[in-house]
Amino acid sequence: MLEMKVFGLALDEDSQVPVLILKDREEKTVLPIWIGAMEAMAISLVLNEVKLPRPMTHDLLLNAIHDLGGSVSAVLVTSLREGTYYAEIEVDVRGERKHIDSRPSDAIALALRAGVPIMVAPGVFEQMAAEGKTGSVVAFGAEDADKWTEILEKFTHDDTKYKM
Repeated sequence: MLEMKVFGLALDEDSQVPVLILKDREEKTVLPIWIGAMEAMAISLVLNEVKLPRPMTHDLLLNAIHDLGGSVSAVLVTSLREGTYYAEIEVDVRGERKHIDSRPSDAIALALRAGVPIMVAPGVFEQMAAEGKTGSVVAFGAEDADKWTEILEKFTHDDTKYKM
């Protein structure tokens, strides 16, 4: 397994879908993962150190794991099949390792909150090359950072409340 770090969030120029960019420590290997807008926001909140008054879904999951006597030890991006990435959350419960099936975006949002490694199986890179996962152009630059900053600046604590 290769340890990766979150390099940032970008926007696919063609589809306007958020892309999570992972890089290895030497920044020689890049893994783009297309994700949903809500997952991008959850990741962006952590990257920008935004604190909310109430726990969001990934905070709730981390709190539940801790309250049940476990700890997240790593997240693993395990495979790429038919254009879909698969991941697992590795949880240590009283010395026993458990693996929980997860979407990579949710696992990584949790990893960032827990401060644990993000590991990618070598087969993912091989399958990415085999599937030709280079179709769209990922635009990553100051304007994308500005877009996320603008969204977060407009974000208020009232946005996290249900309105009736």
